Amino acid sequence: MMADDRASRHLGIELLEIGPGRARMRLKVRPELTNGHGICHGGYIFLLADTTFAFACNSHNQRAVAAGCSIDFLAPAHDGDVLTAEGVERHLAGRHGVYDISVRDQDGKLIALFRGKSATIKGQFFEETK
Repeated sequence: MMADDRASRHLGIELLEIGPGRARMRLKVRPELTNGHGICHGGYIFLLADTTFAFACNSHNQRAVAAGCSIDFLAPAHDGDVLTAEGVERHLAGRHGVYDISVRDQDGKLIALFRGKSATIKGQFFEETK
């Protein structure tokens, strides 16, 4: 999935860890990611959280897309900060899942909380061998 995720690769988002129903990703805030207030643009924080959500909800080898999401920005991130997003599956039944993603800076300070709802679609990423 990361090989085809041009946006995440372009921004330098790194996949740190992935497992069933979970993912952890990282993004370093650079000057070009800051807004007119001199802080990281919320869209980039959202993108990091959304990408982590995507990897967590696709981690079962069943293609899934976002059905809805929300984010709460709790603290600013600044140029030079290293943001880590950690996604955890809270519920998965039938075609629908719910995932919580926390975004923290390098000191562990909570920057944002994101909740995503997924819906599975047809297809898998790789064929499972038995």
